[in-house]
Amino acid sequence: MATGETGFDDVTFDLISVQYHSLKAGHDYGQYVRDARNAGQDEIAQFFEQVMQEDSDRAHRCHEFLRRLGGTDNTSPQGGTA
Repeated sequence: MATGETGFDDVTFDLISVQYHSLKAGHDYGQYVRDARNAGQDEIAQFFEQVMQEDSDRAHRCHEFLRRLGGTDNTSPQGGTA
C-alpha cells in the first residue's frame, strides 16, 4: 500500500484531512450563522446551518471509515514503532 510523506497510507491521510477540514469549517460556520441571525437574514442563517450539517455528516462518515480501517495497520505510521 502506498504511503505519503507522513508515513500514513494515502487513504487514511486523505480521510483524516477531509475530517479535519469538515470539522474546522463547521466551527467557522457557527459564526456565520450568528452573523446572519444578527443581521436579520434568517434564510441565509438557515443556509449556513444546512452547510454546517453537511460538513458534520461528512466528518462522521470519515470517522466511520477510519474506524473500519482501524482493524488494519492503516491508521498508524507505516514502518515505525508506536
